[in-house]
Amino acid sequence: MRPISRLVAAVAVVLVLGGCADEPDRPAVCDSYDSVQASADDLRNANVSENGLSQVRTDLEDLRHALVQLVDDARAQYATEVDTIEKAAADLRTAVTAARADPGPMTLSAVGDAAAWLRETVHRLGTAMADTC
Repeated sequence: MRPISRLVAAVAVVLVLGGCADEPDRPAVCDSYDSVQASADDLRNANVSENGLSQVRTDLEDLRHALVQLVDDARAQYATEVDTIEKAAADLRTAVTAARADPGPMTLSAVGDAAAWLRETVHRLGTAMADTC
């Protein structure tokens, strides 16, 4: 597998999330969580061979915006979980930067590990939000 394919695969597994149930008058954090899930699904389903990396970049940007909104919406009520997500996202950015500078087994493995940790932190927020959503 080419290094960029590994990077895309690692980032694609960033989030495996469950959404909030559909309800009228749901808190904004529930919709933000659902948006992160949809963006992660789009990224996971991206067809690099058909659409090239431009679609992956677009999907990554959409996911980043969805995560920013989720963090903003969740900050007041779920500060501990949000702090952990922000740390995990920063770790992933650092790992991706290192992999871009020196794509190899070690740096790509670090991206996978950082992506898995971010996925876990968002999942923990989803678990904490279960009664809200």
